[in-house]
Amino acid sequence: MDDLACYCIGFSTILDTYIKFSNTPLSMSWIDWLVLFGTLFLIILYGIIRSSGSRNLGDYFLGNYSLKWWHVGISVMATQASAITFISTPGQAYEDGMRFIQFYLGLPLSMILISAFFIPVYNRLRVYTAYEYLENRFNQTVRQFTALLFLTQRGLASGITIFAPSIILSSILGWDLHITNISIGLLVIAYTVTGGAKAVSITQRQQMAVMMGGMMIAILLLLWQISKHINPLQAIEAAGAAGKLNFISWDFNLSNRYSVWTGLIGGLFLSLSYFGTDQSQVGRYLGGRSLNEIRLGLLFNGIFKIPMQLFILFAGILVFIFFNLHPSPLLFNQPAYHNAKNTLQINTELSRLTEDHKTLIEERRAAFIQMAKQPQDMSVRYKWNNIEKKVNEIHDETLSLIKKHNPNAAKTDTDYVFVYYIMNYLPIGLVGLLFAVIFSAAMSSIAAELNALASTTLIDFYKRSFKPQASDKHYVHTSKIITFIWGIIAILFATILSLFDNLIEAVNIIGSLFYGTILGVFLVGFFFNKISSKAVLPAAILSQISVLIFHWATVLGWIKLAYLWYNLVGCLMVCILSLLFHFAGLRDKAISS
Repeated sequence: MDDLACYCIGFSTILDTYIKFSNTPLSMSWIDWLVLFGTLFLIILYGIIRSSGSRNLGDYFLGNYSLKWWHVGISVMATQASAITFISTPGQAYEDGMRFIQFYLGLPLSMILISAFFIPVYNRLRVYTAYEYLENRFNQTVRQFTALLFLTQRGLASGITIFAPSIILSSILGWDLHITNISIGLLVIAYTVTGGAKAVSITQRQQMAVMMGGMMIAILLLLWQISKHINPLQAIEAAGAAGKLNFISWDFNLSNRYSVWTGLIGGLFLSLSYFGTDQSQVGRYLGGRSLNEIRLGLLFNGIFKIPMQLFILFAGILVFIFFNLHPSPLLFNQPAYHNAKNTLQINTELSRLTEDHKTLIEERRAAFIQMAKQPQDMSVRYKWNNIEKKVNEIHDETLSLIKKHNPNAAKTDTDYVFVYYIMNYLPIGLVGLLFAVIFSAAMSSIAAELNALASTTLIDFYKRSFKPQASDKHYVHTSKIITFIWGIIAILFATILSLFDNLIEAVNIIGSLFYGTILGVFLVGFFFNKISSKAVLPAAILSQISVLIFHWATVLGWIKLAYLWYNLVGCLMVCILSLLFHFAGLRDKAISS
């Protein structure tokens, strides 16, 4: 119960910090605060009680191989469904429509391939981390190089994962983002250190239930709010006329981030690497009771992940419809807007933009309703598109103005769209519930990431190279220290990293920079038994450098290559270069997998 006391103190500390740092009154009622903290507190309490007593590495990192197939599936889905999913995905749909769903087209096939080729090897070797296999197949250097790539990309990604819920605390409390990063990071560190993988897996069931239940309520409420103005089916048809129901694009263009081809090919290789070699996911299913339980859990994820993402993207489409029927703000990022408005130098200009925006919003509302009633009338569509273009121009001008005032401000405010809707248009009680959804997702994914970072650091570096013969008690204690250290590093990343255009894209870009190389090393190990470490290690190093150069060239505009293709490029380069180096004479006695 000492842990329980720590969490009580933690929650009260957050509220005390509000009194000290907040410049604005709370925007939520006491009922919403009760729902938010009550939900999170009960989930954490349940995890602490159920996970107490982890005394060995198998229990702490893998839950003592006790997970049933449905538990494996939920844990895998919950780890991927971070706060970024529930904050950024609706904003992505609001701005760009449904085409992001193509990102997941390669997922079902990847689950089948991982179940067929990856899982049997991991299960037979009884590894703690995926990278242990690489030493068995190649050598210690290959294992630790690949593990280091994972630690780099997952450490960076964990910072962005913390940043997402920080947006909410910043919006509702008026805190500086540095303070919200620290508050959320420390809370998740506490219960991850306490219970390890068992706490992560146990709490993920409740977190997933809160996530999906909350999103279902949000969608039903949006449909009801829309129905008071227009028939929801007509409104959805109007959204289609506005280009938001763009599910499929057959355009084969290497610069197109979301098309059937990038999803099926680039998305397949990303999914293979993420679910097959990323310890934050591998650690979720290695604790399955048996090979069949693990396979069923992964297939469960492959079947239900795409519908879940469609569900969340659809919420973003409904928010888009809602703000075509209701006044939308000049900027969804309200903390940045009010901060800039309080600056006398630009307040006059912001006032002018606000008045122009209000006029256009009324015109857009009338045009949207007309488009809903006459979706096939091209003149009506043209009218709405012209107004929308002017609204976007004012929005971009506002962002530029704020960027001049604050160079560290976000480039866009799409990640604030859903948060703004929740804060201003949900009834008392549901505001707290929806924020509980986002914080539950945050705790779920951050905890899994910290656990994976700690297990990889301990097993692949500390235990392998520094202290191979210590007791399980020593390793469990050390892993808690390592978890805490990685948590602090993640908070620092969250504090110093600039906000990307869209958080969900940011995480996938960071992953794509490293996943191709990691996957290539594993595929060489699985399918090219004669290739040894002497060939695969230089191939992996050159491939990783090449991918980073490709990305840098893309950022500078020298080439146009969508980030999902990095996964294919990196993987193929490792495989091809390994073969070339092998036939060039870089070989030794390879160990068969």
